[in-house]
Amino acid sequence: MSNDVVLTAALRNNLLSLQRTQSSIDVTQLRLATGKKVNSALDNPQNFFASNALKNRASDLQRLLDGIGQNIQVIKAADNGVTALTKLVEQADSVAQQARDALAQGQAEAKVVGDVDLRGIDDLTTIGGGTAIPDTSTLTLQITNEDGEALNLGAYSSAAASATATATITINQFDSVDELIAEINNLHIDNGSAIASGGQAFEASLNASGQLQIRTLNGGNFSVDFDSATAGDAADLSFANALGFGDIARVVPDGGGNNNISFSSIADAALTSFKLTYTDANTVQQKALRSTTLDALDLEDGTSLFAGLDAAGDDYQISVNGGTLQTIDLTNAANTAVTIQDFIDDINSNATLNTLIKADFDDETGQVIISAIDPTVKSIEIGVAGSVQTANFGFGVNDNLTGAANNAERETIRLGAASAVLAELQIEYDNVRDQIDQLVSNGDTGYRGTNLLIGDNLTSFFNEFRTSSLETQGVTFTADGLGIGSANFSRADSVDNALAEVRGALESVRTFGATLANDLAIIQTRQDFTTNLINTLTEGSDKLVNADQNEEGAKLLALQTRQSLGVTSLSLASQSQQSILRLF
Repeated sequence: MSNDVVLTAALRNNLLSLQRTQSSIDVTQLRLATGKKVNSALDNPQNFFASNALKNRASDLQRLLDGIGQNIQVIKAADNGVTALTKLVEQADSVAQQARDALAQGQAEAKVVGDVDLRGIDDLTTIGGGTAIPDTSTLTLQITNEDGEALNLGAYSSAAASATATATITINQFDSVDELIAEINNLHIDNGSAIASGGQAFEASLNASGQLQIRTLNGGNFSVDFDSATAGDAADLSFANALGFGDIARVVPDGGGNNNISFSSIADAALTSFKLTYTDANTVQQKALRSTTLDALDLEDGTSLFAGLDAAGDDYQISVNGGTLQTIDLTNAANTAVTIQDFIDDINSNATLNTLIKADFDDETGQVIISAIDPTVKSIEIGVAGSVQTANFGFGVNDNLTGAANNAERETIRLGAASAVLAELQIEYDNVRDQIDQLVSNGDTGYRGTNLLIGDNLTSFFNEFRTSSLETQGVTFTADGLGIGSANFSRADSVDNALAEVRGALESVRTFGATLANDLAIIQTRQDFTTNLINTLTEGSDKLVNADQNEEGAKLLALQTRQSLGVTSLSLASQSQQSILRLF
């Protein structure tokens, strides 16, 4: 076109060179500004997409790394729980061990202690102004061995002498308390030959407070009956009270229409029955079951323990610490004998009794056990209504309980010295069980909804494809889950069972703690590995797209120099045209 600007070849070449230099300067400035030599797929498609793949994997692993960190916190929370559980289970073990020691000590003897200071009493008949213990009042003592068998008692003799199942001590005028103690200590057990052959039966003494205490020396049980020379229950009670046993002795019917003022003292901390059996259809003696009816119960020698249970009024009677007698059915609505389990359930459902005592059945030995669950329980009174012919579990000292001639019979049984301690320890033990449940069940050992100690499992993933993982198996560490049952410290075998349970639980807790520690070490190792891998991937991605700032800075400086030289060159190339201007 006629209006086109005509550039010389030199000018055009210089101009194109300047344009290329400016383009290079623009690219270099962009690299310096962004820090990347590849800013889009147009710059370098292969490096751009390879870098993105590495960055995406690093991002996926970073999200996994966050999850791994949270899983570590879950395990740490569970580990804190294991530490606390260990201490609680060790506490339960300590309580059970205390119970074992208390039971061992308490079962060594049946023992009672009066509450009256008898020091310096030279004439027992003068206590209470001479009315409390009249002349010729008597104490009758009876003793049984650990199997419930009555032992014959008699005064010491080096030769065979007459001995009976009971021994009577008469308090005469001018008898001192020391003489009474001597007479009690003079009673020996007859083993069928000389009276002394079985050893001394009792040890009586005054304690530091002057109170009369009586204990057995053979590990058996004993009873004391108070019979004042003045007729009447009130006089007998006054007699018992004068010697310091007014709070222990009770008025109990004897089954023959008369009352006794007496008490029994046992070495055990609970009432434990005979080892009950029954005769099956093949006349074979079998261990009693919970479903065995009472009228089928007998001893291994065939002695029947219950008879005549056929009326609505055939009832057992139980009271605690001299409280109101509670009726326990021995027959059902059809007037037939109830089962052992029915008898136990009737006691445990009685609102007056079930806060103080608990009945149970030992399936291994076939024994019914009534134990104190409140430390205030000192004595339990058992008996039968007058219509019952025979109802004999073997509790206490009496061979059996009968209701002859429609007259009830009862026995007041003083539990062993360890009873109150064991009841208190049972409460403490069950409190520890409750704390174990609260620690685990209330979510205290969980983290963000996951609780490894209540059965939740935890899966930790270690790669973006979720093909590499570790599953931490949860456990149920409630008291029941650990195998720690409710406290039953009434017998040595039940305490030993509790000790075995808590020690097994302790082993389980420690084993799981070791499992947690192992899993935590693995997860932390994978966490470190993943962190390093993310760094490696990020570094590799950067190498593909990041610019070398030093190199790009040097390039920019060189390009700027080149640009200056290009401008100078362009100026020189245009001088030939400028010379034409001089012609005008």
